[in-house]
Amino acid sequence: MEYSERPWGTYQVLLDDANCKVKKIVVNPGQSLSYQYHHKRSEDWLFITGTGVMTLDDKEFSISSGEKIHIPATSKHSVRNDGTSDLTFIEIQTGEYFGEDDIVRLSDKYGRC
Repeated sequence: MEYSERPWGTYQVLLDDANCKVKKIVVNPGQSLSYQYHHKRSEDWLFITGTGVMTLDDKEFSISSGEKIHIPATSKHSVRNDGTSDLTFIEIQTGEYFGEDDIVRLSDKYGRC
């Protein structure tokens, strides 16, 4: 399956079919995903290891292993690893389209907007 390195860490696609896409995402300490949303998919995140700060529709809250977050389509979201070890989560995408070009970045510390 697909494996990709990003400025914030890595992701690996575990499943990709017509109904869903499942990724294992690892965010390195001190790094964060862009603040973004998607038109054509919702996401469910299950945190496996580490701690961080989640932003969902402009509200911030702490997250840690064992927690689950549902992100509806068009909801703005990001996560930041504020710990000293990797923040790992499983992302389950559902909807009508799962391509990377359905990412609308609102802000990004790596200049990808």
